[in-house]
Amino acid sequence: MLLSLFMAVICSGLFAQSVDKAKELLKANNLQGAKDEIDKVLLVDKNQKNAEAWYTKVKVYNAIAVNDQLKTQNPDALIQSLDALKKYTQLDDKKLASLTLDQYKPINEIYQGLFQAGAASYNSQKYPDALVDFRGAIAAIAFMFKQGWIKQSMDTTATLYAGISAEKSDKRDEAVIYYKTIADSGITKIGGNDMAEIYKWLADYYIRKGDKETGAKYTALGQSKYPNDIFYDELQLDNLRKNGPKDSLFAKYEQINKQHPDSGIYFFNYGLELYQYATDTSTGKRVANSDELIHKAQDKLLTSVKLTPNYPQAYLVLGQIAYNDGVEFQVLGKPKGNTNAEELKKRQDYRAQSVKKFDEAIPYLEKVDQLLGIQPKLKKADKVALRDAYDMLITIYESKKDKPKIDAWTDKYNNVDKVH
Repeated sequence: MLLSLFMAVICSGLFAQSVDKAKELLKANNLQGAKDEIDKVLLVDKNQKNAEAWYTKVKVYNAIAVNDQLKTQNPDALIQSLDALKKYTQLDDKKLASLTLDQYKPINEIYQGLFQAGAASYNSQKYPDALVDFRGAIAAIAFMFKQGWIKQSMDTTATLYAGISAEKSDKRDEAVIYYKTIADSGITKIGGNDMAEIYKWLADYYIRKGDKETGAKYTALGQSKYPNDIFYDELQLDNLRKNGPKDSLFAKYEQINKQHPDSGIYFFNYGLELYQYATDTSTGKRVANSDELIHKAQDKLLTSVKLTPNYPQAYLVLGQIAYNDGVEFQVLGKPKGNTNAEELKKRQDYRAQSVKKFDEAIPYLEKVDQLLGIQPKLKKADKVALRDAYDMLITIYESKKDKPKIDAWTDKYNNVDKVH
């Protein structure tokens, strides 16, 4: 018994000397020596339960993290320091005497060091490194909150940039964790920056994942925070366009038209989709209420041009609708060799209807020319629209046998790329 006690005293003394040596080396700024010494102490199993050793490791590793040479060799120094501090708080039976004496400076050094390192890596576009450091800063804040040292449970800036860093590192499944933390807290601004894109990102993320319930949750949450943002309407429309029945899609458009009565683009989109659906013959025939839907499409498009009188696409579609009707009547009015008076009259009426529809189309198609034809340079979509308008005008005037107009519109058609 006496021998065992004697050996224990010797070992205890050796341990104390090793920790004291690490402290002395730290004080002398021999950081590598201090690190080697404290690491050696903690490799011994029985020393794992010694609070003083862990606290000494915290101070040594914090010093390494701000040393230009050693921090490169030990990039995870602050992460290790945080883990050591957690061990210390679990083991210290003196109510954190060492940490209190240091006025909690080590934990502040850990948090600030991790945040600053994250910011530096982010600004250098080293996003994976930034993610590691911001993740650590978040863990430090969470630890301090859990210990009751601070009242704020979340560092919103670190959380935001952890999410962005994860996203830029192609780790979307990790980015969603941080973005959800922000959205679930109802935060709309961080450091003066609006968080609208975070709510959009979440809604889109879950819809792409096929998680309809969670996608709907973040769509509703985002829309409640940003009721005037059209993104959420577009998201729901796109979802209904792909998955829902047309009745649901059109009902949503009706709702949007009521909510945004001054938005010409929504009236245009609705009118266009109505017309496309009404004239779709992919199943072998048009829908039963095709004529009704076409009239409704025209009404929506007319509202669109009233609200946005300089939007050429709306005029193009209105012209297209009248033009297509004119072509259909033209086909119906073609002679078929039947000399029956009733049949001749019917075909004559069809030809008259064709002329009427072509005349109805002309102002809309000319308006496209007035809006786009005067511009020196056009985007590809506008060039296509302008060329389509010219093509229809050529056909219309060919039906009228008006050669000067045919030549004029043909010349414009042939020179779209050259002029624009």
